[in-house]
Amino acid sequence: MQSLNLGILAHVDAGKTSLTERLLYTAGVIDEIGSVDDGSTTTDSLALERRRGITIKSAVVSFTVGGRTVNLIDTPGHPDFIAEVERVLGVLDGAVLVVSAVEGVQPQTRILMRTLRRLGIPTLLFVNKLDRGAADLDRTLDQIRTRLTPDVVPMVTASHQGTRDAATLPRTTGDPAFRAMLLETLAEHDDTLLAEWLDDEAGLGGDRLRAALAGQSARGLVHPVYAGSAVTGAGVDALVAGLQELLPAPGGDPGGPPSGSVFKVERGPAGERITYVRVASGTMRTRDRLPVLRAGRPAGEGKVTAIGVFDNGTEVRAESVAAGRIARLWGLGDVRIGDTLGTPPDGARREHHFAPPTLETVVAARRPADRGALHTALTLLAEQDPLIDLRRDEVRQEIAVSLYGEVQKEVIQATLAEEFGVEAVFHGTTTLHIERPAGTGAALEAKEKDGNPFLATIGLRVEPAPVGSGVVFRREVELGSLPYAFFKAVEETVDETLKQGLHGWQVTDCVVTMTHSGYNARQSHAHAVFDKSMSSTSGDFRSLTPLVLMAALRRAGTRVHEPMHRFRLDIPAAQLGTVLPVLTRLRAVPRGPVLEGDGYVIEGAVPAARVHGLEQQLPTLTSGEGVLETAFDHYQEVRGPVPQRTRTDHNPLNRKEYLLAVQRRLSGLGAGR
Repeated sequence: MQSLNLGILAHVDAGKTSLTERLLYTAGVIDEIGSVDDGSTTTDSLALERRRGITIKSAVVSFTVGGRTVNLIDTPGHPDFIAEVERVLGVLDGAVLVVSAVEGVQPQTRILMRTLRRLGIPTLLFVNKLDRGAADLDRTLDQIRTRLTPDVVPMVTASHQGTRDAATLPRTTGDPAFRAMLLETLAEHDDTLLAEWLDDEAGLGGDRLRAALAGQSARGLVHPVYAGSAVTGAGVDALVAGLQELLPAPGGDPGGPPSGSVFKVERGPAGERITYVRVASGTMRTRDRLPVLRAGRPAGEGKVTAIGVFDNGTEVRAESVAAGRIARLWGLGDVRIGDTLGTPPDGARREHHFAPPTLETVVAARRPADRGALHTALTLLAEQDPLIDLRRDEVRQEIAVSLYGEVQKEVIQATLAEEFGVEAVFHGTTTLHIERPAGTGAALEAKEKDGNPFLATIGLRVEPAPVGSGVVFRREVELGSLPYAFFKAVEETVDETLKQGLHGWQVTDCVVTMTHSGYNARQSHAHAVFDKSMSSTSGDFRSLTPLVLMAALRRAGTRVHEPMHRFRLDIPAAQLGTVLPVLTRLRAVPRGPVLEGDGYVIEGAVPAARVHGLEQQLPTLTSGEGVLETAFDHYQEVRGPVPQRTRTDHNPLNRKEYLLAVQRRLSGLGAGR
């Protein structure tokens, strides 16, 4: 049976989870439709989700339609939980983007659509809430064309909007207006169809146009738009028909080498790790031993002890899972979100689709006795959301986490209390900056010279790299000049060390090259006992790397950059003179304004640290009529005083103090170095 891995995405409160419930009901999976307000929906299974009425974690549920198994993935709509959407995008065959017919295109809608189009994910749109007061399909379609994409094909018309009797009728190629619009949209992407249209328009039958629509929809070139109400069920049958006809079946050879991507990790009732995997090729079976790759590098191996697949609303155990399916696997130990199991697909490349968190907060246990339990609990939460980026400051005995917003902070606090019994206190929120190298710097430490207590020689060079390239590690020394374990120790320690640069912020967009290496081969006494005082170990390389790297980085210098958000501000014309000075005080760089209707649209960039202040002032400045959309855009070099972040002790800046500390640690080994 064919399968389809389908994501349901939307701005918060557009009706995404309600549509999921309606699809499950239409397919016969559930007998009664749950309510978000009542906390009785199928996919919002967490107590916190039911109480707050929002989706926090992505959830998978399946149904069968037209001989095809649809694995439907419900994702959060609130921007604070965009990381959950990030992880899902890589496993989708298609998506339904839900837009409210009342609120229209909202900020998160634009971010999601832009990403879906960039990734080429086939996407249908569903305009929801036609039964609500002030619903307007035509107005919403105009917003979709101007704010999302002009490449849309409205598949239905609406009647009785704004009432419980709201209904839709399908548009057909027999309608001259629909036919003309369809031809014009499709011909933009198909020169052959354009030639046929110009040569013999009357000869283009409905089947030819439907086939062209299906082909372009499957390639993400055009986006059919359906409409209706998830609450009443209006228009949902047409959407289901569109899922069958217009979204492609996943590829992948079940007989090929096993390969899958991990997009979710959770813990079972007994604390066991459960891994969610989209199988890209091959077949995974119980008792298989699968290699684990992390960022393209080997990261161990795991044995599959059990498999669960999604089937018609439930999960069933299976002996195997083939290409194209989503499964839950047991038995895989240290597997993380983003890892690849088995053989990576050709051209596979892990990329971030959305910006990383730009906020950070310090977390403390209300009761000092819970400090250890707090760290353990946050470590488990970081397994499920790696972008939390748990950071422990050993000097100040503080724990910090990265965040997208205040709602996420509240959810983490509630989760710690309800699931782990730890009362946590959050000490403010600060903006995360980054550091980029200002130039090139190099450093070298040779073994048994200049007081180096380690049996290791390491030379490193740090250079700037293109924006967005991250950290790249290279070697100028021959691969055989060191045991592989020592190379790996240096590379891993480079990644860890660069989490805090000269000013305490993460260093990125750089190339670190290993220029020199040396070690003492394994040596033993006559009785064949390994002697640490005479032989190099991975520990020598892990301990020396931070010293060399930070010396090179200090010679290169770094510049601190702050996150900038792009914004769009819709305001009444009368408030223009009031709003512009406020934007200037908030260090915003506006473009425009542009007259649009009876108001102005102002676009531009504003520091992320000032976005919350703008949101707070806007209702007063515009008498509640201003509408603000913001999203992370880029990092900009800080002008003026450079903000400092507290540093931990794993990034030494003072060579003498570092070596003294290391020698104190080594003295316990009795090593005469």
